[in-house]
Amino acid sequence: MPRQLPDDNQYHALDEIERMEQEELKAKKGGKFNLFSQKENLDRDGVSKDEEQICDNPNLPNFFKFVGRKINQLLSVNILMIFGNFPIFFALFAMSGYLSLHTTTPYHAVFAPLNGVMHFDSSPATAALFNIFGLQAPLTVLSTGDYVLLALTGLMIFTFGPVCVGTTYILRNMFRGEGIFLWHDFWYAIKRNLRQGLIYGILDLLIMFLLAYDIFFFQLNFGNSTVMNMMFFASIVLAFLYFFMRMYIYLMMITFDLSILKLLKNALLFTVLGVKRNIMALLGTVVVLMLEYLLLATYFPLGVIMPFVILFSLCSAIGVYAAYPKIKEIMIDPYYKDNE
Repeated sequence: MPRQLPDDNQYHALDEIERMEQEELKAKKGGKFNLFSQKENLDRDGVSKDEEQICDNPNLPNFFKFVGRKINQLLSVNILMIFGNFPIFFALFAMSGYLSLHTTTPYHAVFAPLNGVMHFDSSPATAALFNIFGLQAPLTVLSTGDYVLLALTGLMIFTFGPVCVGTTYILRNMFRGEGIFLWHDFWYAIKRNLRQGLIYGILDLLIMFLLAYDIFFFQLNFGNSTVMNMMFFASIVLAFLYFFMRMYIYLMMITFDLSILKLLKNALLFTVLGVKRNIMALLGTVVVLMLEYLLLATYFPLGVIMPFVILFSLCSAIGVYAAYPKIKEIMIDPYYKDNE
């Protein structure tokens, strides 16, 4: 198997430049207090040998060691993910129903004709039927305020991509065992990849929306025809394929100087080259989501809290842990060997 992607993917390894910039900026910030900074990890010399072994041998047992040692930083990254995409709170507030209009609606379809009969022929029989089929169900209608909040939620198209870039950069450095200034590194990555992060963030949301829409649409029409059945399974396959591609796209975006088209092309190649690690990442993500579902089913308050605590950062950490070793093997290591 070739250890380098096709020649038309011209890239520049930015690790050395990045490390020099980081050291210079951290030297300037050395005396300042930062709520998100991790002072025990300021220097590479302070990284334990065990963490370096995790980076060099990213197997399944080492993943649990990685999560256990970086749990505090994962909690902080999850906070950045939640509050970085703050427009989602507008949607949550709209869904709460505080601004909605609350009324009732007939529960049974026969209520309308039965109500008409009651006006012209009221009898014990129609009264008994009305008691059965005249039940009312609560109905919530979106108000103008709800529509305004839902429109403000659309601002998420401008926050999603940059936040993914910033948090992926932090998770990658955590995996490599590098020193981290959480808040500083988050904004450093965003500033360096702002334009590409914005563009691909919008594209990312659009692709995920279309895939979800296709799956639900063809699932509702499943069984109507052979074409609908085939399209349903094709949508699921595309969803899995894009799930694998996303693990590599943001990592390559913060590590190499590549256009979006080349990012997509390389990510598609990595879905084949790293198929074993991709499947493990998928299984790990499914296990985490199933545990979240069980929490919602057994103890709802705890299940609601978990996404705001660690769920998103843990799923992202699984993707970085699975994808980065393959990127390092195929794109980074050959670059340094050639320069040597």
